[in-house]
Amino acid sequence: MLIKLPRSTDPLSSEITPREQFQSRRHFLTQLAAGGLSAGALVDAAMANDAVSRARLPARINPAYTAADKATAIADATSYNNFYEFGLDKGDPMVRAGTLKTKPWTVRIDGEVKKPLTLDIDSLLKLAPIEERLYRLRCVEGWSMVIPWAGYSLAELIRKVEPTGNAKFVEFTTLADPAQMPGLGSRVLSWPYVEGLRLDEAMHPLTLLSLGMYGQVLPNQNGAPVRIIVPWKYGFKSAKSIVRIRFTETQPKTAWNSVAPDEYGFYSNVNPEVSHPRWSQATERRIGEDGYLTRKRKTLMFNGYPEVASLYSGMDLKKFY
Repeated sequence: MLIKLPRSTDPLSSEITPREQFQSRRHFLTQLAAGGLSAGALVDAAMANDAVSRARLPARINPAYTAADKATAIADATSYNNFYEFGLDKGDPMVRAGTLKTKPWTVRIDGEVKKPLTLDIDSLLKLAPIEERLYRLRCVEGWSMVIPWAGYSLAELIRKVEPTGNAKFVEFTTLADPAQMPGLGSRVLSWPYVEGLRLDEAMHPLTLLSLGMYGQVLPNQNGAPVRIIVPWKYGFKSAKSIVRIRFTETQPKTAWNSVAPDEYGFYSNVNPEVSHPRWSQATERRIGEDGYLTRKRKTLMFNGYPEVASLYSGMDLKKFY
């Protein structure tokens, strides 16, 4: 199954119904077993697309940014992904992302900055001390994970380029190479994938420039070699495989907000009181806690990160959703 008609932005049915969500993932793993390759072996293979992908990424644990949750199993976190550049089904990225070449890789940082830079992945790894942070990740479709990400606050990079007084927003552009990304043939979105944050959101210490997870560099299917993590927003705001970071005076035209602004707001803060037009956001299903009778979790305001509430003081969060 691909996309419900008549709207190209409708999610897969497995993204809406918990039973189908559960069955879809189990069906995917069963298919792997039927093919003679265990799910665990394929996870290892997917994380080892090249020598770089095998690399460990030592990081000190930052207790100030550790969710009081059990981490999602790595097999789940690397086999159930939204990464439409590699396909629309949750299992597609792990199977297809081996075509992504993560070295050489550069990220251009420009726009309204005094010191524009172009950095390769090794320079990004050395720019600031790498920390491990256990963050909740909540997707707009109603499922969540808890992942030990490795990286450092995006603010570390922002300070290096010195935004001008005109900089109000930060735009993230991701790789769009049809030779590496078979999903770019889909017309679900206009490519490349673009996301954005307000500058103060990007500067918040919780906003992470992520270079790894589970003690290793990022697997291809999880956004290698560099992505951002904004834990109080829905997952689609956390852009993967970034090639450009641009500082702008005006709000960027982001991917999902451009195709369906009534469903995907620019801010997209996790908010149990603001429903998606086609389903409630009041509860969520934690991946790994499977079973049709498993009770859903209550969704927490700002995904359980109340320290960001001051960013939106005085704002109507139903209007600026």
